[in-house]
Amino acid sequence: MSENKTFFRLDGKVALVTGGSRGLGASIARALAQAGAKVLVTDILEEEGRVVVDDIRRSGGEAMFSVLDVTDEKDWDSGIHFATDRLGGLDILVNNAGIEITKLIKDTTLDDWRRLHAVNLEGVFLGTRSGIRAMMPGGSAGKGGTIINMSSIAGLRGYAGFAGYCSTKAAVRNFTKAAAVECARLGFNVRVNSVHPGIIKSEMMERFLGNFGGLFFEGDKEKSTEYVKGLIPMGCFGEPTDVAAAVLFLASDAARYVTGSELVTDGGITAS
Repeated sequence: MSENKTFFRLDGKVALVTGGSRGLGASIARALAQAGAKVLVTDILEEEGRVVVDDIRRSGGEAMFSVLDVTDEKDWDSGIHFATDRLGGLDILVNNAGIEITKLIKDTTLDDWRRLHAVNLEGVFLGTRSGIRAMMPGGSAGKGGTIINMSSIAGLRGYAGFAGYCSTKAAVRNFTKAAAVECARLGFNVRVNSVHPGIIKSEMMERFLGNFGGLFFEGDKEKSTEYVKGLIPMGCFGEPTDVAAAVLFLASDAARYVTGSELVTDGGITAS
């Protein structure tokens, strides 16, 4: 029983969170810090990111901020070096940064498509590769670790108006599984899992509801909201802390035998 009390503690661990300046990323960073991890909050939104760091510090946690564009290889090199040099290692990497474009396929431009895949998929690839290199034996951290990639229920099902987004998130899902098997087979001691949120209260959700209403409800956001909420068996939107709790589980020793999994946090949407 005493072991169970420490399962979810992250004392002595170092975590890097991308897209950590707001929304799910900020909630994840706070949760990891509350569990005892030293957290490197990264984003292209510097001012908002430093606010998150200040909040964590006021609550007694340890955090720092670094600018990181997930599509830039050099930024990844700098971010990993920052974590290992300034915080003392890298045990947890959360590839959370992502964007959403709501358009019908017929209206989606090639630039839209490429931008979605650059951030949502290539960013996850670059992050996972950087994390493996650092965590594996002989890496700059070298103690193993866990990588958590943010997918979506849009990676499990197709949704009208979100073909590009669905494509990126489905790719993240299967890329995560391949990375997990590879790391396990090679004895790297690196677990890799994906999280699949449903409709979570955030700035992105508000944009999604508005854009979805524009496509299918003649611009009526209220009707759009009612329709989307009706898809959720539990009858309510999720909170960022619900996703943060899923990440905390996968980051902790409670999930030490979990790799290649997909943890769905959607109020039952994909089960119905």
